[in-house]
Amino acid sequence: MARIDAHQHFWQFDPVRDAWITDDMAAIQRDFLPADLEPLLLQHGFDGCVVVQSDQTEAENEFQLANAAAHDFIQGVVGWVDLQAENVTERLAYYSQFVKLKGFRHVLQGEADRALMLKPNFRRGIGALAAHGFTYDVLIFPDQLGFAAELAAAFPNQPFVLDHLAKPRIKDQLIHDWARDIRALAAHENVSCKVSGMVTEADWQHWQPADFRPYLDAVLEAFGPRRVMFGSDWPVCNVAGGYGRMHALVADYVARLSPTEQAGFWGGNATDFYQLTH
Repeated sequence: MARIDAHQHFWQFDPVRDAWITDDMAAIQRDFLPADLEPLLLQHGFDGCVVVQSDQTEAENEFQLANAAAHDFIQGVVGWVDLQAENVTERLAYYSQFVKLKGFRHVLQGEADRALMLKPNFRRGIGALAAHGFTYDVLIFPDQLGFAAELAAAFPNQPFVLDHLAKPRIKDQLIHDWARDIRALAAHENVSCKVSGMVTEADWQHWQPADFRPYLDAVLEAFGPRRVMFGSDWPVCNVAGGYGRMHALVADYVARLSPTEQAGFWGGNATDFYQLTH
């Protein structure tokens, strides 16, 4: 079974466009391209990856699809499209021709309207994804988990995956409300969860593996081993220890799973969710 890193990024750094990469994240204020990732994937035994959008333009799709066309190890692309646009169905029909384009994401965590995902225009866009077999990556903060559960309930046949555990406040050891809301979201069986992005929510310089165990326990209990998948969130993980430390943290934790469950976590679940065919 293929081993897949289900969440990483490429970019040609632009300080204006990429203003979210602040000066305290200087480690990633540069270009990160397929040639930078491939040796890391090989070193850690991965066969491929899924690249996820970091810029909310259709030019981002062109950039990532070109990367994917040039590199076989990039097995899937999660792009961006304006789900609220009047012509969203036409744009989705256009993108359906690209075999490696698997789904879409919107940076909901950054929206002033915390419940934007429940607005009629956004829901119309979500409702148009299934006709083309597109997935949807849910990028939110913990305060939006309730809205995400409502969205998942409204579209029971749409595959959703939660990015980065919804970014719980691990540094502050806040868990109770987040864990309750994670359980409510996971009750919808059309939702999976990426075990990704955690180290950037902890103390970047001083985190220990024990800091993450309560959060990993909650996710695994809520979603079960068939609806969780590994994602490095490279290169963002470089601000808090890098690929190797992130991978080792997760590998140590999931060693408790059965061999079949581990195979699912490290690639089988992502392969099924994104319908990877490489």
